[in-house]
Amino acid sequence: MKGLELQKVEQEKDLGVITTSTLLWNDQIESCISKANQVMCWIARNLISREKSLMLRVYKSLVRPHLEYCVQAWNLAIEHGNWSSVLRLESVQRRYTRMIETVGLLPYSERLQILGLTTLAERRIRGDLIEVFKILSWHFKYRRGLPLWKIRVEFSK
Repeated sequence: MKGLELQKVEQEKDLGVITTSTLLWNDQIESCISKANQVMCWIARNLISREKSLMLRVYKSLVRPHLEYCVQAWNLAIEHGNWSSVLRLESVQRRYTRMIETVGLLPYSERLQILGLTTLAERRIRGDLIEVFKILSWHFKYRRGLPLWKIRVEFSK
């Protein structure tokens, strides 16, 4: 830039997202997991009641936001080599749902079904689909009043 050489850095934290020079997101994921675990431990120490509706509200407002912050930037493609990161993220929700008194001893899939939750991977996929829909709907006009299966896509000019 104007004859000045930019300094090379290994990682940079901007708006709470850690970006590395290799564009791998392992540091960001570890940071998310660490923050969520800290909040989860605080909840375990300070909440007396483990009632289902209370624990769900606390999870959705205090823990899950740490696991999903800027997920559109660092979202993992579920492919060979990423499974350990996906499972580490999922393990936070798995451990939290174990703390809920009426469902804690059930298998994880049953806990999610009873609590009305989905896996974090499913939430990331759903979020990606919603973002794609928003992008596409900006470029296309949909005829209003038609059921979804009868919608015709018209290119807008």
